[in-house]
Amino acid sequence: MSSLRNAIPRKAHKERAQPQARKRFGLLEKHKDYVARATAFHKKEETLRRLKEKAASRNPDEFYFGMIKSKTVDGVHRPQSEANKYTQEELLLMKTQDIGYILQKAQTEKKKIEKLTATLHSLDGRPSSKHIYFAEDREEAKEIRSRSSENKMASTSVDIPDYIKRKIASSYRELEARKNRANQLEKIHMDMALQKELQKKGRKRKLREDEIVCPTTKPVFKWRSERKR
Repeated sequence: MSSLRNAIPRKAHKERAQPQARKRFGLLEKHKDYVARATAFHKKEETLRRLKEKAASRNPDEFYFGMIKSKTVDGVHRPQSEANKYTQEELLLMKTQDIGYILQKAQTEKKKIEKLTATLHSLDGRPSSKHIYFAEDREEAKEIRSRSSENKMASTSVDIPDYIKRKIASSYRELEARKNRANQLEKIHMDMALQKELQKKGRKRKLREDEIVCPTTKPVFKWRSERKR
């Protein structure tokens, strides 16, 4: 019976719209809208009640370190700046650890590039070593040259399946991406090493373009020579 009752078409009840005389007030609020508005109102009311209760029952002698490490600006608590949180020696140590991590990643990328290059070199069918032939005269040299060219043509004429070609192309794309990543890591390592040297003690100045022997796009610094005891 329930299936038959559901099969009978029913009248679609539409929600009552805002009367024409009250169009200026916007959409007519439904019951679900009232529930959401009332829930938000009571939540704010409960939050204010709890805050008033805490303010009334607080201990005037209580102390937090945040009281001396922050200040109030226009009624808003602002913590103190942590710009000088670490000493110069601690900053140098952290910079050294960062440089070591970048250098390790660069070396890992280089090893992967070497391994991938060797694999692709063997898949391309290219000879891994060069053979030197010695001929007695010009006739023998021509014969050796023709024989080697025939071997090359025979090796290149081998039909390679499509899925292997796709894998080789994917490997070449990966090799190119790893080379770019290795170059970026090398640049980052050089920049971080320069920043670390600039943080050390000693008088230094940036050289002008006419003072640089080998022109470069990066800044060049010169330290003042100091006598060591």
